[in-house]
Order: sequence, then structure tokens, then C-alpha cells
Amino acid sequence: MATSPHDDAFFMAKALQLAAKGRYTTDPNPRVGCVLVKDGQIIGEGWHKQAGSGHAEVEALASVADATGATAYVTLEPCSHHGRTPPCCDALIKAGIRRVVAAMQDPNPLVSGRGLAALQAAGIEVQVGVLETDARALNRGFIKRMTENRPFIRSKLAMSLDGRTAMASGESKWITSPQARADVHRLRAESSAIITGVNTVLADDPALTARVDFPVVQPIRVILDSHLQSPPSAQMATLPGRSLILTCSDDAAKQRDLQNAGFEVQRLPDTNGRLNLPDAMSFLADQQINDVLVEAGATLNGALLAANLLDEIIVYMAPSIMGDQGRGLFHLPALQVMADKKELKLLDIRQVGGDLRLNLILHNAFQVY
Repeated sequence: MATSPHDDAFFMAKALQLAAKGRYTTDPNPRVGCVLVKDGQIIGEGWHKQAGSGHAEVEALASVADATGATAYVTLEPCSHHGRTPPCCDALIKAGIRRVVAAMQDPNPLVSGRGLAALQAAGIEVQVGVLETDARALNRGFIKRMTENRPFIRSKLAMSLDGRTAMASGESKWITSPQARADVHRLRAESSAIITGVNTVLADDPALTARVDFPVVQPIRVILDSHLQSPPSAQMATLPGRSLILTCSDDAAKQRDLQNAGFEVQRLPDTNGRLNLPDAMSFLADQQINDVLVEAGATLNGALLAANLLDEIIVYMAPSIMGDQGRGLFHLPALQVMADKKELKLLDIRQVGGDLRLNLILHNAFQVY
């Protein structure tokens, strides 16, 4: 039975829905879904649940007694290499799959085209690119890490209507509504790591955990701390999971105290006595971190924006006024004239509780979704 482009999009949309179920649990692997279709009917489904477990194609094949002659709709090119699990393309070939429709080619250089070539060599019809934009959006962090050796970085900011993130005293709890704060915890849950600056640690002693009511792999907590000012008593050191400090300080005594308290400390090269932000992000990519959420103050956010490292900015805007003495979103002293301003593009706006949530990117940024 011939399949129309409309049918291909319909079944791929179902595969993408399955893939999204792994949004909070698959790190560092991509989120992948698979639907098996025969005679116009779905006969099997699968999705990748977590690293080390069966890939989407294997899960889908395990859900049916006989997949001979079926079409497999997969949101990412089937893998062709031996990792924690055997190659998925081998499983599809062995199962007698007739046709494979992939949303996109795998950006992982270990796979990138090899899985598709193996399927074609086995006589399987292959098509690539169905709902590719949606597939790329689902795995933008994985794509960024594989193609640019850094995570996808987005910053979460809360502000008043007049653009203030805190009172002049530093008081900031709470600018936004409980609904907005719950939304932030979902952002945390789908992130591989949460980054903050040492000033935020000193001022707020944050936990940086995702407090949600569904299963989640807790993000790695990362403090950017050029001079090891973080106190060993910070609560992050005692929480389950990894708490990592990136520094360029060579103070061995401070490093030992922080490690004894429960922190991991990694020294990186400095630039003019401070952490080099691109190097820090490359290090996080080497730690297999796909998606980063930045929760920090104006200094770190300004530095990331100046370095063109913010892929997305999420602003929760409360209908309140905090006055002209309050603190702003970004510290950018280099911007002196209108020609220097940072142009942003609004991707989405919606109401969350009593607040507005704005999703923005730099106007000239390349979108992977």
C-alpha cells in the first residue's frame, strides 16, 4: 500500500509525541520515538526512556510479534554503532522492515549517515526529513553539543514590568507568581545542568533542584566561580547528585575545603584572571551536557549575552513596578550607543499565572528548531 506525504507526517507526529516522553530522563542521549506501521495501521510503538535502556526502535520491535514488511517511523536516524546497546539499524534489518522514514540525520559523527547507508545496503527504502524542524527542536541541545561542542544555553529571568530583577537591597523573593515558579521547575527538569554565578550563591544559597511531581534525572548544579569564593557550607554541596564548581583559581586549600564539603572542583584556563566562558561551555559539552539553564544575576547574564552564548532567553514578566533603583537584567557596560544594542526576536509569548512568559533569541541567531 502506497503511503502519502500526509500519512508520513501523521505517523511521524505520533513518533515525536512518543519521543517527547523522554524529555526529562534520556540525558545524555537524544529523545527518540518510533512507530511501526503496516497496511496503514500502527502495529508497534516505542520510545527511548533513559540512557542504557532500549532504544526506541528496539522497544517498538519488542512490542509486536512480527514486523515483516512494516514501515518504521523514527524521529532520528537509527544508530549504526555499538554503544551501551547494539545498533538499531541491525535490529530493523533483522526484523524485515520494508521502509524506514527518519525525521532527521543523526548529528553524532559516530552515526551521521552510516545508519541510513546500512539500511539502504540491505535493500530497505529510506526517506529522511519528515517533520525535521520538530525533531530538531526536541533535541536542540544534543544537536548543539554534537555540532558545536557546547550545550544549548538558555537563561531564565524574572522581572517586573519596569525591567527589575531585584530591589536595590538585593531582595527578589518573589517577583513572579507560584504558577511561573512551577513552570521554572519544569524548565529545570528538562535541563542537563543548571548554571549560576558565585554572587548568586553568596546572596541566595540556592538549591537548584527540579521540584516536580514526575520522574526526572536531576540536573547537574554548576557554579562559575573564578576565585573560589563559594562557601563550603553552601547547601548544594550536601544535595544528592553532582555539584560542580568551575574555577581558574589555583588556591589548593580552598579547593580541598570545597571538595571535602561535597563539591567537585574543576580548574580551567583563565582569560585576564576570569573564567573563559566559551572554554567553560566546551568543558560542559565534554561532560555530555546537552541543555543548560542559566539562573544567575546581571553580571553572568551580561557576560554570556556579550559573548553571544545565550541561545534562548526566557523572561517571566510580572505586572508590578519595582522602581528605578532596582537591579536590571543584564550588566552590559560596553553598550554605549543605540547602534550597540542587542536585537532580540520574540518566538513566543503566553500568560503563566498572573505573569507573561517571553521566549526570545538573538535576532541574528541561527535556530536549530
